[in-house]
Amino acid sequence: MFGLFGAKKDWHAAVNTTETPLLIPAGDTLLNAALEAGISWPHNCRVGSCGTCRCKLKSGKIKALNDFSYVLDEDELDDGMILACQTRPMSDLEITVELDQELNKVSKAESVKGEITYSELLTHDILEVRVQLNDALPPYLAGQYAEISTSSIDAPRSYSFSRAPENEETNTATFFVRLVPNGEMTTWLHAEPRVGETVQVNGPLGSFFLRDADTPIVCIAGGSGLAPIKALLEQMIVEGVSRPVRFLFGARTQEDLYCLEDIEGFKKSYLGDFEFVPVLSHEPEQSTWQGLRGMVTEYIAEDSHRLSSSQAYLCGPPPMIDSAIAVLNDAGVKENQIFFDKFLDASHAPRN
Repeated sequence: MFGLFGAKKDWHAAVNTTETPLLIPAGDTLLNAALEAGISWPHNCRVGSCGTCRCKLKSGKIKALNDFSYVLDEDELDDGMILACQTRPMSDLEITVELDQELNKVSKAESVKGEITYSELLTHDILEVRVQLNDALPPYLAGQYAEISTSSIDAPRSYSFSRAPENEETNTATFFVRLVPNGEMTTWLHAEPRVGETVQVNGPLGSFFLRDADTPIVCIAGGSGLAPIKALLEQMIVEGVSRPVRFLFGARTQEDLYCLEDIEGFKKSYLGDFEFVPVLSHEPEQSTWQGLRGMVTEYIAEDSHRLSSSQAYLCGPPPMIDSAIAVLNDAGVKENQIFFDKFLDASHAPRN
């Protein structure tokens, strides 16, 4: 357990069986302090939308920075569950959380200035953006993300690295950015080429990365959620992984399919079985498309004979992730073998 201190003074938290209390600087959150202390605390969005950082408050007083009921159900709230990223201590605390020891692989995030050197459309609404950094970021794991900020945008936005670190150029970070309607950052990036613009990149962040196992893998992605899955697949090829992979990708129409040459390259280079299954939800009936139609989640259970023993990696919009998790649960996939990164825009942020 960890002990916490916060608000107008520092507090301590006792977390699980940790002997040394966690010190929470005044005004900081439980999650930030835990990560700063090197504690392997599960997390992803850090804005109270994904629920990955949930933990149980056994004793003490807190200030909730946002409404926990946005992502926690009534039973969880009644059981004392809270979101570490939205918790500011008001007294010493006692906390229980299921720590993820694989997070010991994750580097501590740092902030580095850089310049946009490349900006090209991959589809009508997904942009590839490359940043040349002034200094190297700490080593990231394929699947993680970084925050990008500019002097003209109020708050940073999160984007996944789209390349495995071994495939990236020196001091460079590449991202896929989907145009979000009325999105401040994405509108700025898509409005015109931003080559030469200065940005701040903070990372690496998140707990989405390939976990050690010898089980089959099912990947499910939609839209710009291809970025971290692409990075994962690149990493698996670099490391000589041969676990069977089934990759389902959901898009609206054929025009929304991209990186197909890269995926063909994966098929040729991958040491194990690799199956790519694109599914189109809004492809015109009269088109020449011979592939699957509908929602990508409708086809997850087609490989049911080995699905229950698989690890699942999910990236994309929240409705797709939630639906996919439900299907995987019904198919017998263990909760602790489902790893996901919900692609949240500002509209998904909880209300104060």
